Amino acid sequence: MTPSDTPSERRVGSNELTRRSGASAPQAQVRRSPAPPAYEPPAKAAKPERPALHDKAAAPVMVKMPPPAAVRLAQISWVLSLVVGAIAVGYLFIIRQSIDPDVEAIVRGVDSTRPAETVSTAADIVFWCVFGALVTVLLVQITSFVSFNNRRNNARWWMLGTLLFFAASVLAARQFVAVGERGIPLDRLLLIQLGLSALGMLFAVIPSALRWTARKHDIRRGTTGSPAPEL
Repeated sequence: MTPSDTPSERRVGSNELTRRSGASAPQAQVRRSPAPPAYEPPAKAAKPERPALHDKAAAPVMVKMPPPAAVRLAQISWVLSLVVGAIAVGYLFIIRQSIDPDVEAIVRGVDSTRPAETVSTAADIVFWCVFGALVTVLLVQITSFVSFNNRRNNARWWMLGTLLFFAASVLAARQFVAVGERGIPLDRLLLIQLGLSALGMLFAVIPSALRWTARKHDIRRGTTGSPAPEL
């Protein structure tokens, strides 16, 4: 190179010398992006609070609660009436042969011109009619009693109808079969049965007993730690 060389010629000559000597050209500086921040797991959401089990909006459950006192008294009266009625029916069947002459005497008093066989047949018909009526009263009372315990609305009407029919049956029994010395205990048993039936009917129409029937089911709200309901 001579002093008269221009700057561009000097640069070209320098590059040529560098290439020939095998030296590598300085590498261009590389621009690097900043490193991403370290990964942090997201915070866990807080668990919701457990809902209370004793709030007012809890689901209603059916329970078995004792009936009111009026219902209990009505049930006791009817049960005693059924027991006395069963005793009366059994006693009437036992004394059947003993009271046959008295029943025939009553039938003969209606028409004395009838032959003895007709009078005996008529006496048997009278006895079995009264006996059947008393047994029917017992069966209907049992059915009505079960319906009352199950809170049926029409149970009281059946009880009332049975009570009226039973009152007529008692009058017939006192007239035709509760006669003589053997008929005195039967007469008393029938009157006791009638009185207990009427007493049970009276207790069954008390307002608390009527509300108990109209409610159908006993319901309460569930509470924390409450025992399992009895369905």
